Order: sequence, then structure tokens, then C-alpha cells
Amino acid sequence: MGDRSTQEDQTGATERRAQGEFVRGVSGFRHAIGDPDFPAEPGRYHLFVALNCPWCHRVTLARNVLGLQDSITLDVAFPNRTDENDPDGPNNWQFAPDMVASLTGGTLPECTVETGTGQGFRLVKQIYEVEGATERSVPILYDKVQKRIVNNESAEIIRMLGEHAQALGGDGGIDLYPVDARPEVDALNEQIYVSINNGAYKAGFSSDQSVYASAYAAYFHTLDELEHRLSDGRPYLTGDRFSEADLRLFPTLYRHDPVYYLRMKLNGAKILNYPHLWQWLCRVHALPGVADSCSLVHCRQGYFGRSWNGVVPLGPDKPMPYPEAYDHPELA
Repeated sequence: MGDRSTQEDQTGATERRAQGEFVRGVSGFRHAIGDPDFPAEPGRYHLFVALNCPWCHRVTLARNVLGLQDSITLDVAFPNRTDENDPDGPNNWQFAPDMVASLTGGTLPECTVETGTGQGFRLVKQIYEVEGATERSVPILYDKVQKRIVNNESAEIIRMLGEHAQALGGDGGIDLYPVDARPEVDALNEQIYVSINNGAYKAGFSSDQSVYASAYAAYFHTLDELEHRLSDGRPYLTGDRFSEADLRLFPTLYRHDPVYYLRMKLNGAKILNYPHLWQWLCRVHALPGVADSCSLVHCRQGYFGRSWNGVVPLGPDKPMPYPEAYDHPELA
């Protein structure tokens, strides 16, 4: 792959970061299911994810809508990474099912120990260290037979899960990348990645005011364009079929009202203010397996838990609390 819908342009990345721009790094493991070393077999592969991470969310979403829950196993990291008091240092994803979340005052039942490697690692970075790598990101697609990382680029993982869904043990009910719609899906993927998926991070995590302002404008301009696209009555972005473009848009818009509106400083409007996008969001949320891929508790804990004071806002709860609101398309 390697286009902008997969990764960000790295030209002058060091200088851009020094000037306050958020520049996403490049994933280092780019093997594919279907390569000679990685045959498409049920029960062979495993995912390491964090439910607050939107890049992981698109992968767990693909796993669910393709019916792969029973054939691809899953470990879930705690939504907050380690801090400076951790013996291994800060900013590491950790498998910590006994950790207490500040938002709930209790443990998070979705969090697991690490089971994919058989080593019971505490930190995601330890999975990489076995292969001599210094990366520490999720998601990771892992081969339990060869004990190797297959891929850690979410866009490529969802594509290969879709291509090999039936061979991997899925139900074959959804074609995320239909041949006749590929040019349209590719164009939407590019637009959605640059302005929405990565654009939210440009707005929220860049410390330069002009970079933020540019990302903010592009984000809402693209929302306006997508709202217009859906205004003709089509249920999904390319028409009657749920595609990879819908799958890639959903994790960001799911987070917008209850998290990104505040945390990413994207307070120009809520998705609830866009009638067609809101109805699309509710429609996708109602698809089999989609709601099971979502955790607003993890999202709020993970994003606001990394803010300057670690306090998680309780709202919004008008006109009704999220995620319950996603069951009500009539609110828009």
C-alpha cells in the first residue's frame, strides 16, 4: 500500500514536530496474510488492541462485521499507558486487567492479560522487542504459529481481513472492498484519512495554532462534504453497501461528540448537528457486531486520562447520554 490513505507523508517530519505539528510515524511491520509465511487459516492469528484507540477500533470493527470473532483471538490493553513512575518508563501500552480506571472507580472487564505470544508480557513493547524492534504501537496482527508480528498498520490489516475473511473463518457476508466500487472507496479513504481520521489528531495534538486551525477547517469542511454526499438518501457512503470507507469513518465520528468535541478542540459542531451523518452513524452502530466493537468508557478514560489533570468529563448527557444516543437516529 503506502499511499496517504495508509500513512502520513514523512517529509521533514523531525522539523515539523519541532515546530509543533503532530506527525504520525510509519508502521514498521508490513507483511500480509496470504504471503507464503502467513497462510490464511482459521485460529492462527491474534490481535493486540486498545479499545480507546481509533486505529485499533477500525480493526476490531472489521473483525466483528466479517464474523471473525471466533477465529481471530484478541487481547485488550488498558486505555491509559504507563506513566513516569513505571519501572519501564512512560507511554507504554500495558496489559493490566486489575488496574482501576479513574472514571469508574473499578476495573474494566474488557481488559485482558497478554495471551497471544504465550509469554504473558506486561507491555506491548515487549512483543516488539522479541523481534528486535523498538516500536510500541497497537494494533498488532500476530501469527501464533510462527510467533511473529505480521503487520501493525491498521489500514492494511482491515484490507487483508476483508480479502481473506472466508478462509480465516468468517461468514463471508460483507465485501468491504467490492471491485466495482474500489475507485470511489479509494478516494473516500484518502479524504477521510487526511481530514478526519488523522485530521482529528492534527487538531488535538499539534501545539502550533496555525496547524490546529488548518486541521480544524479541513475536518469540518470534510464533514460538510460527507453530509452533502449522504443527503441524497443513500444509506452508506458509496450507496447501498457498507464498505471499507464507512468502516474507516465510523471510529472517528463515534468519538466526536462525547470525546473529540472537547479533547481534540473540534468544537465547531457535533455530529448531532448533521442530520444525515447522525443517521448514518446510528445506522452503522446498529449493524451486527458494531456496538460490540465500541467502548465509550475506554475512549473517555484513555483520551482524558492523558490530559493535563487526568480528569474525565462526565457529559454530554443532552439530549441523552452517549452511547445510548446512537440508538436514536430521530434525535437529529
